[in-house]
Amino acid sequence: MSEQAKNEWLEWIKAIAIAVALAFILRTFFFATSIVEGASMNPTLESGERVMFNKIIYYLDEPHYGDIVIIERPSKNYVKRVIGQPGDTVEFRENQLFVNDQAQEQTYLDDQTMSGTRDFGPVDVPEGRYFVLGDNRSISKDSRNGLGFVNEDEIIGRTELIIYPFNEISLTK
Repeated sequence: MSEQAKNEWLEWIKAIAIAVALAFILRTFFFATSIVEGASMNPTLESGERVMFNKIIYYLDEPHYGDIVIIERPSKNYVKRVIGQPGDTVEFRENQLFVNDQAQEQTYLDDQTMSGTRDFGPVDVPEGRYFVLGDNRSISKDSRNGLGFVNEDEIIGRTELIIYPFNEISLTK
């Protein structure tokens, strides 16, 4: 093998090694994927969709109202929307969400997903915890039933992008 061919192979090996190392760093520290399971986030996210989430955002900032977050629990990960922050009071009355006695506009919901929401609360969100809901309120396992308040360290990222199926690629809202 000529010296030029050896150098070319060496350059290819270096390029592949750098690409693999970069992909590992990005996947480990910055971005990861998760699969949406079930219909609790309809109509925003559908079962079987794969989402990319930002893992570093909550090291730099805290979850905000409306963020769609990934919650890590021992049995599985959940995809939910942040509704209440530490110190908030959350309540449902007559299919309307109130946070700190202020009616919340939820443009991401449709009439069908809101119609099954029962009255709930008021509940006070403890310090260091968040109140999360699925967008399909009538069937969602969330802070009202099953998940309870979510610890800040259980929120491992914010969804940014639907990446599969390919014809559904879009930013999450």
